[in-house]
Formats: sequence, structure tokens, C-alpha cells
Amino acid sequence: MKNKELLDEFHALAEKLDVKIMKGKGDFSGGSCIVNEERVIVINNMKPIEHRLNTLANCFKDYDLEGLYIVPALRKFIDDVAKLEL
Repeated sequence: MKNKELLDEFHALAEKLDVKIMKGKGDFSGGSCIVNEERVIVINNMKPIEHRLNTLANCFKDYDLEGLYIVPALRKFIDDVAKLEL
């Protein structure tokens, strides 16, 4: 699966989990936070797509994704990033 397709799948996953993905530009890496009691993941559009995908995977690895259908390539990507953290 291409990087752009993975990015689209992350956005679909965010909708399923009621998480907002905000895009910004600036001197930051990105990550997850809570804004006005809403779960938000911020990604830096100035970073390469690989960096944005890793940021999203690092954020979503902390969610309970077991009972949720996720495209196998996306699930593998999240799992692979989670294994790198160990």
C-alpha cells in the first residue's frame, strides 16, 4: 500500500474512533492531545509523509483497535511502528 493510501486509511480510522486529525505547519513534530475534551492528533504538513505516518501510527498504537476492522496493511504498519518502540 502506498504512503498516500496509508494516510487516507489513518483518516478513516480517526473518523471511526471519533478522533480529529489537525494539520499544521511549523516547528513541531506532532502527536496526540486533548483540546476542549476532544481527542486530537496534530501532524506537521511540513514534514515528509513518512514522518507524518509514523506520528499517526505512534498515536493510534495507544488506542484499543482489537474489535475494529482496519485494513490489514494499516494494522501491520501500526504494529511495526509499535514494535520499534520496544
